[in-house]
Amino acid sequence: MRILRVDPGAPDPSALGDAAQVLRQGGLVAFPTETVYGLGAHALDERAVERIYQAKGRPAYNPLIVHVASVDAARGLSRAWPAVADRLAERFWPGPLTLVVPRSPDVPDAVSAGLETVGIRVPAHPVARALLVAAGVPVAAPSANRSMGVSPTTAEHVRRSLGDAVDVIVDGGPCPVGIESTVLSLAGEVPTILRPGSISASELREVLGRVEVASAAPRGSAARPSPGMLDRHYAPRAEVRLFAPAAREAAFAKAVWAASDDRAVGMIAFAPASASGAEVVEMPEDAGQYGARLYAALHALDAAGCDVIWIEQVPDSPEWAGIRDRLRRAAAEG
Repeated sequence: MRILRVDPGAPDPSALGDAAQVLRQGGLVAFPTETVYGLGAHALDERAVERIYQAKGRPAYNPLIVHVASVDAARGLSRAWPAVADRLAERFWPGPLTLVVPRSPDVPDAVSAGLETVGIRVPAHPVARALLVAAGVPVAAPSANRSMGVSPTTAEHVRRSLGDAVDVIVDGGPCPVGIESTVLSLAGEVPTILRPGSISASELREVLGRVEVASAAPRGSAARPSPGMLDRHYAPRAEVRLFAPAAREAAFAKAVWAASDDRAVGMIAFAPASASGAEVVEMPEDAGQYGARLYAALHALDAAGCDVIWIEQVPDSPEWAGIRDRLRRAAAEG
């Protein structure tokens, strides 16, 4: 495993040449996007794609998102590119929006979990864009971590999670958005959000009018139409417990009790707090800033050896939907 450090704002294309060649030859390259670090492989090389599943321990029914450098490249991966996709691309690409569309026969079954659709996005991060251009191939890239674990927002998170399962890690610094993309399906009659993210339903409705939100996901080993639809996901090693803001004092008391019971305790909360024996991370009240820090906070508390992490619930408003989803799945029982 090699680590290649590049300028996150203005990456030197020549410095990415080795990583691009590794992708073309079927290797695995972890790289930063604006959302999280992705574990990339040549999306049209089925053996390379299968290496992603092996490295992550990812179930075959959980599909991948394909990253491309342009709208034209995205159209080339779809057998029926919806007209509305161009309106969405004009507004949100490059950026943290994934569009699920009917897939081209060129896209391997492994990418789409055998479904007739594929998720595609054009990332905004300068390093991701430069790497895609240098590679000249579409890149399938889920988060660069073990399946169901906390997604990585730094190269060090990737190294600790996957180690030598990755051929090259491109270190472009911390990811600015910090949670995964919004996934919007255009495969049905009504555009449907399959996974919430930093682009909210209200923003999508400004472009589309009617947008629905998926109310349930397939169960068991049935193929998911999008990543991020497993019941337990984005979870640290520690047990996660959520608490309401009004219950802050009670939650702190429980943290103190847990610490006295020989359990290492962490806490993520909005207000400054002091819980004896607990590692406390204070979070910003802005949804964008919170999202950028959430996974780093979970990684830090895991690294500190916490056995349980108490997390204050976030507001019930559209801009917080993606974060609420991540917290709910992190706290789900596995």
